Amino acid sequence: MSAPSLPNPPQFAELKRPALFLDFDGTLVPIAPEPGAIVVPDDLAGRLVRLAGKLDQGLALVSGRAIDDLTAFMGEPSLYRAGSHGAHIVGPDGLAIRAARAIPPEAKTALKTYASQNGLYYESKPHGAGLHSRKTPDKFAAMNDFAAGIADQHGLSCKSGKQVVELVQPGADKGGAVRLLMQQSEFAERLPIFIGDDVTDEDGFAACAEAGGFGIVVGERLSSCAQYRLDGVDEVYQWLGL
Repeated sequence: MSAPSLPNPPQFAELKRPALFLDFDGTLVPIAPEPGAIVVPDDLAGRLVRLAGKLDQGLALVSGRAIDDLTAFMGEPSLYRAGSHGAHIVGPDGLAIRAARAIPPEAKTALKTYASQNGLYYESKPHGAGLHSRKTPDKFAAMNDFAAGIADQHGLSCKSGKQVVELVQPGADKGGAVRLLMQQSEFAERLPIFIGDDVTDEDGFAACAEAGGFGIVVGERLSSCAQYRLDGVDEVYQWLGL
């Protein structure tokens, strides 16, 4: 089944007082077989900082990756950054706006053991844990069911995406990150726009729509909340002028 036709977004330069919420993997960098194998474009951090300056700092990265993981690839740019699906949010000065709580170690151990036994990639995060099945996509359904069961045991949330499931504390989602960031002066009374490619970005699309803005889905995935579509990472860069 092909994705329904969605129009291209209006020209970015023509929008009045936009505020940007940008996913990372699949939006600013191409998806890789494993999280550590991504290729980050040259000077991406600098380009985003310059774009944020043009928007009076109304730009935030909103990623499923932990902030420490983003730092490993981009350094610590003077940007708003929401990691772990919004469980941990920092401002351009690096100070925490929302501090995350770690998931129980028993839950992380269960996922790590399952990954070892089933040939999956286990990703440890400061505030959560994930399983990836990009190299063995036929194992995704069983992996998702297992992670959901562990989440139920420990009172956690299970986030499912493109061949990935992650355990996080309840209430950690990209919509919540958008709503909290919209309370910051740099984002207030602006047109909020969320750009993302995965299922977890739907919460961000919805939050922006609630605030009078819109979502842009990247790629061919079906979306229930986005109003516009861009074909891929290259098209995101072209639209933003990066």
